[in-house]
Amino acid sequence: MTTLSPDILSTLEGQGIELPSWAFGNSGTRFRVFTTPGTPRDPYEKIADAAQVNAYTKLAPSVALHIPWDKVDDYADLRRHAEDLGVSLGTINSNTFQDEDYKFGALTHHDDRIRNKAIDHHLECIDIMDATGSRDLKIWLAEGSNYPGQADIRARQDRLQDSLQKIYDRLSDEQRLVLEYKFFEPAFYHTDVPDWGTSYAQVASLGDKAMVCLDTGHHAPGTNIEFIVMQLLRLGKLGSFDFNSRFYADDDLIVGAADPFQLFRIIFEVVRGGGLNNPDVAFMLDQCHNVEDKIPGQIRSVLNVQEMTARALLVDRDALAAAQQANDVLGANAVFMDAFYTDVRPALAEWRESRGLAADPMAAYAASGYQQQIAADRVGGTQAGWGA
Repeated sequence: MTTLSPDILSTLEGQGIELPSWAFGNSGTRFRVFTTPGTPRDPYEKIADAAQVNAYTKLAPSVALHIPWDKVDDYADLRRHAEDLGVSLGTINSNTFQDEDYKFGALTHHDDRIRNKAIDHHLECIDIMDATGSRDLKIWLAEGSNYPGQADIRARQDRLQDSLQKIYDRLSDEQRLVLEYKFFEPAFYHTDVPDWGTSYAQVASLGDKAMVCLDTGHHAPGTNIEFIVMQLLRLGKLGSFDFNSRFYADDDLIVGAADPFQLFRIIFEVVRGGGLNNPDVAFMLDQCHNVEDKIPGQIRSVLNVQEMTARALLVDRDALAAAQQANDVLGANAVFMDAFYTDVRPALAEWRESRGLAADPMAAYAASGYQQQIAADRVGGTQAGWGA
């Protein structure tokens, strides 16, 4: 069995992966939102489910909220609820894609009334951050156009910059703005923040508290995502990850499901660039569980990230550097592939047991009876998000 060194185990012990509240609610395709027994009925139950993931893995210490999906009357009370369950409230995600006013744009809209409404929504999100103790405001914009000539694409960039500046100026010294990009959907001709370069250009002009969020599913087929990871780390602007997996488009599947080797390559560049267990680079999942149970899906996801992190830490960096300097193409690749093909699962299971955790968190959760209990107790739950 592969042995993981004390240094690797110590690094893994410091790993934390934020869970999205919306992963625990009903979701589906563009055509249908599917129901699941035990779906949370309110944000409190979402957090309770997220706490189960952390209880079995010790990998998920915080939960991201989505506004207005997770609106409550008392955010300080929601914060106490989370802390009582052993987790904290993390990133606050804004939503300007489910309001009729935002049909033709929100932060980029040419109508000042609509644009100011979108800005005010983000200022409300920052007020919520003040109450929850959250550091990051994450912004994803479903804005763009479907047809050439439909919109003034340059003017929209100018308006976006002005809007983001107004939001940025409201942040406290401890808070950050994180701008996510997506190369298409729901706008198909042009998207206002379609790539890492546009996101970088926008946040770089705002200031040091503005960063880029990289969603692993938000890229065209064949994109070298680890190169983008490297570049953003090199520039000091990689603020967070949204981990998920894609086969065709923005599929939001379990991270590592489509291409485990890609996840390995990404994590290697995170390690290489000093981003692992770096408080300035947040790890988060952004997934929807349409056909599988939500809590096991999240457990599987954080374990996938942990496993590929362990493999990335096994790369013999000295041997790799020597092969690279010698232009030993196959030798360098072999160092890389040896680490990727190493089965670290038995060593991780043994390590979990040494920390008082179940060797197999998936099996332990299945045997706990929690899934059956919430299915019996929660009748009519629809909470979460997409389509809610």
